[in-house]
Amino acid sequence: MPKIRSITTFVDLTPDMAETTITRMGAFLEDASQAFAKTGYQVQTRRIATQPFSAGLAPDGPESVPQLATDFFSLCQNHNINYLSLGPVRLQDDPRYIEVIGEVFRRTPGVFATVSIAEPEQGISLLRLWQTAVLVDRVSRITPDGMTNLYLAALANCPPGSPFFPVAYHGGGPAQFALAIQAADLAVWAFSKAPTPAIARERLLGAIQSTVDTLIPFAEALAQEHGIGFGGFDFSLAPYPVDVESLGGALEALGPSFGGAGLVASAALVMNAVESAKFPRAGFCGLMLPILEDSVLAARAAEGRLTVNDLLLLSAVCGTGLDCIPLPGEVGVAALHDILLDVAALALRLDKPLTARLMPFPAKKEGDLLEFEFEFFAGSRVLAGPISSTRPNSAFGQIGPSPEDLFHIQPRPRG
Repeated sequence: MPKIRSITTFVDLTPDMAETTITRMGAFLEDASQAFAKTGYQVQTRRIATQPFSAGLAPDGPESVPQLATDFFSLCQNHNINYLSLGPVRLQDDPRYIEVIGEVFRRTPGVFATVSIAEPEQGISLLRLWQTAVLVDRVSRITPDGMTNLYLAALANCPPGSPFFPVAYHGGGPAQFALAIQAADLAVWAFSKAPTPAIARERLLGAIQSTVDTLIPFAEALAQEHGIGFGGFDFSLAPYPVDVESLGGALEALGPSFGGAGLVASAALVMNAVESAKFPRAGFCGLMLPILEDSVLAARAAEGRLTVNDLLLLSAVCGTGLDCIPLPGEVGVAALHDILLDVAALALRLDKPLTARLMPFPAKKEGDLLEFEFEFFAGSRVLAGPISSTRPNSAFGQIGPSPEDLFHIQPRPRG
């Protein structure tokens, strides 16, 4: 049965109103958790996502952010709110906001943060790509296990309102909430022993529609009772690291396997079913393929049958980007920059939201075994980084601020 991975509330959070705002959200999240539990749907986490860093979150500037994050999260814990997401740092924002994110993570586990690397109006910033790659590399060394990058993501063409972390942020205005659905088990059930692709699609579509039809009346009633807008569902079929809740396993149940051809067709069928269901949408509603959160994906990566480029290909069709990607500890800033560059270009060219949550593991090399005590991760192996990196004296290799730092990629013309 699907679970509600998160009820995420979106608010404008300011130091002077933090206690009032978080107290109100805590009361709402408590009522919402109880209401959805009565439907039989387990709520795993309660979360708050804020506005971008420069939009009043830290009126005293970047240097105040680490202490504010600690104070905000302490209030969240007092009201049984599990996680807090800050940001993003937008392309036009002071880069010092990026520099303080590492200190936020050092001081306050449980706080997420994001950096925007591509936006439709401004394009792609080569300097911002480099700054983000440096941040990923530094954050990987905060703890010996390299797990801190779990709390960091690069955003490309991502609008506000997605309930999944780390991408979640508020676009400003009145408070809202949205539901992140963990429902890879629906796809496993729908595709197991399905005799034809059409029947597999119809079974998944029916299961999705039944789920949202049950939840919508409760969500709308909560919105009216608390005066908090309902933004919708992100039905990205998020997995859990057991085979019966593996989206990777569901895709393989259709026939094609990772490491071979045909998987794009399987992924497209899943997306067609999600897109055909009728419900208010928030966030991606795409194909969520986080390697370390999916037992089958983790196993295929360990077998050498899944690469970063395979996931980029799926992102071009229907994926949500690169999520929980295990990389060598010494993969290097230049290689991280190049991966982010491809994600940014895909997001703008295809006019779709994509994220990158890259996880270099200190002292680990390509092929090394990874084992975790973290509930939401499955054991795997370290993937290979890019074979080579962009030459520093080339057009894409510049890293300093210049009039040519920003460049635009126009979406593919339609019609």
